[in-house]
Amino acid sequence: MEVFEVHGGARLCGRVAVAGAKNSVLKLMAATLLAPGESTITGVPDILDVHIMAELLRRLGAQVTFRADIGELTIDVPEHIGHQADYDLVRQMRASIAILGPLVARVGVADVALPGGDAIGSRGLDMHMAGLEAMGASFTSDHGYLIAAAPKGLHGAAMVLDFPSVGATENLLMAAVLAHGQSVIDNAAREPEIVDLGEMLIAMGAQIEGLGTSTIAVTGVSVLHPVVHATVPDRIVAGTWAVMAALTGGDITIDHAEASHLEIALDKLTDAGAYVEHQQGGFRVRMDRAPKAVDVATFPYPGFPTDLQPQFITLNAVAAGASMVTENLFEARFRFVQELLRLGADVRIDGHHAFVQGPRRLAGAAVQATDVRAGVALVMAGLVAEGVTTVSDIHHIDRGYAGLAATLTDLGASIERVTLTDVDLRAGNRQPVHL
Repeated sequence: MEVFEVHGGARLCGRVAVAGAKNSVLKLMAATLLAPGESTITGVPDILDVHIMAELLRRLGAQVTFRADIGELTIDVPEHIGHQADYDLVRQMRASIAILGPLVARVGVADVALPGGDAIGSRGLDMHMAGLEAMGASFTSDHGYLIAAAPKGLHGAAMVLDFPSVGATENLLMAAVLAHGQSVIDNAAREPEIVDLGEMLIAMGAQIEGLGTSTIAVTGVSVLHPVVHATVPDRIVAGTWAVMAALTGGDITIDHAEASHLEIALDKLTDAGAYVEHQQGGFRVRMDRAPKAVDVATFPYPGFPTDLQPQFITLNAVAAGASMVTENLFEARFRFVQELLRLGADVRIDGHHAFVQGPRRLAGAAVQATDVRAGVALVMAGLVAEGVTTVSDIHHIDRGYAGLAATLTDLGASIERVTLTDVDLRAGNRQPVHL
């Protein structure tokens, strides 16, 4: 078992460069299945989820080469590909469901184990299935697998999503590009990652209009071709570094980042007292005073991102004043709060609201990461807590943040990745304790 040992008291200063977006690159990888031949994706982060998706594509018959040192991924897709995504991989990463649309469109069948991933609440596949059914697919289930079949191919359809689901929009978009006729997705998600996927599909030969709006129109084509595509910068990682600067009274310049993708989050940091300077190719965040509490409510893009909500709860825990954080997307996203309480935070949960009273002096303790964003939020809390904070289950963090400890060290933090042996655990040395 590996843990992060974080020593509090650091002020983070320096520069960081953001890699491509986790929430985009995994879908770009899935999209390569639509076109036989060799596609190349650049700006790929060296994170656990990329390695899991790469192995999933290999089992479908693709040859995948990842040059992590330069962030370049090459995927050679054969003419004939498999159609079964095994549980041992799918259970680790919900984004693996993104292969559903491409497989049905390209092969006419897909057997995908029901997905796992972060424990942040229910995220059903109803909209994915309803949209694909409208395009001519049928569904059955067998021993934990969702089986989709469209032996006569897919056809265009008009689809209205009950909610602007990112995953459903991506799956239906990838299926529609090879469907016969025109498809329209109403109430579509508008995230930059959706636009990134659509732009790659257009480069592959797809006909798509309305990217970045709530209505996407797709005219199906008979064949797509492989491409070279650069991944959009990871706005959530960039936002995380921005909050870290404000939290620690630091000064961080974030390169290869799109400030326009983080307008509301950066405005909230300004409200908290931070100085935000927009620069070419990125932005700088500096905090010269104690932070002030800010209210946050998550909404689909362009609203405040749910993936930055845990980081802002941590900021509010040490900020002056009372704040309310409202989670409108995932009902279990507050699970990590019980771990934050162990460090001394004052947070009360009432339904989908978290009431945070600050400022509190946090004290190091053993805590457990429950998902990728909760995990990094707990590391952040350790940066400002007295003493040592031990964060376990850090495989969650590895899914979204490449080389986190090394980058934090470069910025001035004291953090170490420690392997606990069975002897350590039996002796109770640094063993996490939970409420």
